[in-house]
Amino acid sequence: MILEISNTRLSSQKIESTGIASAKELVAWMGAMQAQDYAMSKWAVGSRLVHSTDEMVESALNNGEIIRTHLMRPTWHFVSADDIYWMNDLSAAKIKRNFNSRHRELELSEEMILKSEKVFEKAISNEGNLTRDELDAELLKVDIKTAKNQLYHLLFCAELAGILCSGAVKNGKQTYDLLSKRVPNKKTLSRDESLAELAKRYFQSHGPATIEDFVWWSGLSITDARKGLELVRSGFISETIDSKTYWFPNSCSNAKPNKTLVHLLPAFDEFLIGYRDRSASLSLVNNPKAVSSNGIFYPVIAVDGQVVGTWKRTLKKDKVMVATNFFQSPDQFIKSLIEEEANRFGRFLNKKTAVVF
Repeated sequence: MILEISNTRLSSQKIESTGIASAKELVAWMGAMQAQDYAMSKWAVGSRLVHSTDEMVESALNNGEIIRTHLMRPTWHFVSADDIYWMNDLSAAKIKRNFNSRHRELELSEEMILKSEKVFEKAISNEGNLTRDELDAELLKVDIKTAKNQLYHLLFCAELAGILCSGAVKNGKQTYDLLSKRVPNKKTLSRDESLAELAKRYFQSHGPATIEDFVWWSGLSITDARKGLELVRSGFISETIDSKTYWFPNSCSNAKPNKTLVHLLPAFDEFLIGYRDRSASLSLVNNPKAVSSNGIFYPVIAVDGQVVGTWKRTLKKDKVMVATNFFQSPDQFIKSLIEEEANRFGRFLNKKTAVVF
């Protein structure tokens, strides 16, 4: 039987029929979730939870249950505090190697990187979690002047070194904290254990997916990705469709939904960005409308797992405006379902909702 790839992914990604109420549990199930658009990434978590609110997700971040840091490809990701150490250990060395030439271009010597890490560690130990600008000011005190993207890369290196991670929001601004303070209980795994665990998390939460999808998502080499899958393949089954082999859990259901499913998915959502090949949910014709030429993933409207348009939210004092842009005009029934989903988004933000078609 041919697998309904996109609808099955809605279930495995917990977008539909979630059953999960904890932000930490959800992020752990997903393995990691891309999170550079902070506001939208909170909705990425919240849209997969039962009765969620923006405040609830932010509280999990402020309490250190979820960590926001650079991992894997690399870019900003949410990761469970229980997984931060072994996941960072698995990806940090390769990321550092890949950025060696960029650091030479930015004139970031190893001495300068190590010196900045000591400055960050001392400043946060003395003053508590600090914003990016506050840490920049600390560097200036010791004559480390940051220009171009130097500050970004110095902070990035401190994350890879296991020194910095996200802190609690302070006066509406993102901060950095010490990882050892944020997550004092360090869980480590051997390299093979880490490869196996990451493969298990990915294919359980993103399946049906191919090994090429896993390589893209994880940033691993094809050799390491295959090894990870081989270590856990007994818990998965595969099906070949159009010469591509898709892996998914033994327990995965491919039953066709008995109702129309409509979702407002946030920018950079795992439903699209978690795969190298997104054609199961987004046609090649419509891909440029949902993903820009420089890699910006827009918030999308999905109907039965198929991307049919994009949407944009505008925040007012007491309400949120949701404006839709469809690839083809929807009927009234689909519009009514989108209004229901927009209302759910409004409840997440604790605001009234107005939809503009």
